[in-house]
Amino acid sequence: MKFTQTKVALNQLVADLSQASTAIHQIHWYLRGANFITWHERMDDYRNQIESQLDEVAERLIIIDGAPFSTLEEFVKETKIKSIEGHYNRNLSDHLTRLIEIFRTLIEDYHHVIDVAGDESDNVSEDMAIGFKGELEKLVWMLQAELGNAPEIDA
Repeated sequence: MKFTQTKVALNQLVADLSQASTAIHQIHWYLRGANFITWHERMDDYRNQIESQLDEVAERLIIIDGAPFSTLEEFVKETKIKSIEGHYNRNLSDHLTRLIEIFRTLIEDYHHVIDVAGDESDNVSEDMAIGFKGELEKLVWMLQAELGNAPEIDA
């Protein structure tokens, strides 16, 4: 089987994970206020986690004979994560809300990979997506708790 739909879904993740990494880096640069030091370092952790997922997703795509997007132009054209201009006037709540939105987009992407990889009997891609989706759901839960909200995870 050629895993045609799985390749498309994984490449969507490549674009969205690349954009997510950039957006997290932007948050890292534009943070200000109470708990700056804690959250500034936390953004490095989040970015490293996303970069690690990106590398594994792209490598999986190559393994199944796909070609991951690899240029800024491709990432911008294909991503579902909106770019916003950096501003120092955003508070921590604004930044965390944006981060939750980004992670929710990635969760949706992983959910789609789970569906199509399952349909195409690509158990390795399916398993990888299940693990990464779970990691991001945990981050959403924690960020939502920081904002005083319930997780609101649609599993």
